[in-house]
Amino acid sequence: MDYFAHETAVIDPGCEIGNGTKIWHFSHVMKGCIIGEGCNIGQNVVVSPGVVLGKNVKVQNNVSIYTGVMCEDDVFLGPSAVFTNIINPRSHVIRRDQFAPTHVRRGASIGANATIICGNEIGAYALIGAGSVVTRPVKAYALVVGNPARQIGWVSEYGHKLEFDYEGKAVCPETGQVYQYENGDVKRLN
Repeated sequence: MDYFAHETAVIDPGCEIGNGTKIWHFSHVMKGCIIGEGCNIGQNVVVSPGVVLGKNVKVQNNVSIYTGVMCEDDVFLGPSAVFTNIINPRSHVIRRDQFAPTHVRRGASIGANATIICGNEIGAYALIGAGSVVTRPVKAYALVVGNPARQIGWVSEYGHKLEFDYEGKAVCPETGQVYQYENGDVKRLN
């Protein structure tokens, strides 16, 4: 075992857990999960069957990650964030064959108490504000907040708000990385 699991964590047989990953108090990792190297799974986290977490994913306390969720490398999931996997859940109706997938792209951050409605993609390096309810796809580098979540700007890979000039260029104040806004999308240039 090349990962750490607190004695109160429950890890079902049939999981793949990468080297250097840490799983803390009262968390439950269910069968068929794939968790990459160097992840940190906080306290009281549920990782449902078939969930995939890339490398260096940080999952804060009380997060629920349900079947159908795939997080790429370097994703951050804030405290008490939750993912859904059924659009129209009913206790008396079994819909396990109707889980809608949710894909969180590399480097995205989801704030505390945010809810991600299933079937949506969160773009690379997007930043979802605390308490937001995401009901539709989020573009790469987008900054979204509210209920329902609405885009209010763009952020760099380091999470700084980007201010674009008349040529559609912006510079991250921390890294000097240059970004281009064009045709409703943002991409990093260097």
